[in-house]
Amino acid sequence: MQITLPWLRANFQTFNRRYFDGGLPEPRYHIGRSRTRLGSLSFKRKRTWRKVVNYDYSLGMSNYYDQSEHQFQSVLLHEMIHYSIAYTGIRDTSPHGVVFRGIMDRLNRDGWDIHVTTSTRDLGNAATANGASTVRNRQQHLVLAIEMRDGHHFLSVVNPHFARELNNRLNSIPEVSHHSWFVTDDSWFNNMPRVRSLRGRRVDTATYIEKTHAMTPFTL
Repeated sequence: MQITLPWLRANFQTFNRRYFDGGLPEPRYHIGRSRTRLGSLSFKRKRTWRKVVNYDYSLGMSNYYDQSEHQFQSVLLHEMIHYSIAYTGIRDTSPHGVVFRGIMDRLNRDGWDIHVTTSTRDLGNAATANGASTVRNRQQHLVLAIEMRDGHHFLSVVNPHFARELNNRLNSIPEVSHHSWFVTDDSWFNNMPRVRSLRGRRVDTATYIEKTHAMTPFTL
């Protein structure tokens, strides 16, 4: 199995409600192909005159290995435990200390398979598992589709870090009649730059309809 950004977001929201009382703000998501890290959580830190504050959380997962949905979900929960500890400011004895292990054990009693560390030795490469030899060349793209009032159409591959900023700007541009967000692994987008500003590839109406109908809608 391979995961997508909508899968990651939907499972985060489900587990946030089920295990963390809905208290974790939605982070930025990223899916990569790391061989050494199945999941990751990163954030920025600033010091105020009273305390140190963590912010700008980013949760990433790797599609390099072929895993079952249950395995991917257990990796996600591992990172969400880290997120909960960092966000609430709880002091643990180590990165996988007493607090982490206590939450991990509680979730594992609910049927999950969360570990402090997970060996990748027994995991198959997703590029060859189940004969899926083309997975290696697949990349996940966040795509912005724009329809202009003059009838022109544009498609852009957007750097996820700038998606919300661009989305807000689009709402104030009168020349834009409609815009939508999608995720896709369509190789047609592989050579397009991941933009940080409002620019993209102008396409004809038929291509625009073909591509947008084949992609998965995504809500920021």
